[in-house]
Amino acid sequence: MGSEIVIAIYRPRRGREAELDALVARHRPALVAAGLVTDRPFVIARSSDGAVLEIFEWKDRDAARRAHEDSQVGEIWSAMGEIADFPPLADLAESTRHFPHFRPFA
Repeated sequence: MGSEIVIAIYRPRRGREAELDALVARHRPALVAAGLVTDRPFVIARSSDGAVLEIFEWKDRDAARRAHEDSQVGEIWSAMGEIADFPPLADLAESTRHFPHFRPFA
């Protein structure tokens, strides 16, 4: 099974931005440690409404399922679920534009 690119979108709830940023910073290392992603660099950006986009490559089509079995990844995902929503790409204002631009994640 081949690799797949995913665009994960996390919209922090009001006042939870710093907490989300800290979790996003831990996400890549956890996925790497679990052997779930390729060596392709992650792209992390922020939309105009503050949502964080994380673009990365799963090693294979089954990696997302296996991620649910990893305790470290699961802990991060659970914490994200408490402080953020996960809107579809179409909900971002930028999605209606040709060549949408996003701010770098700091």
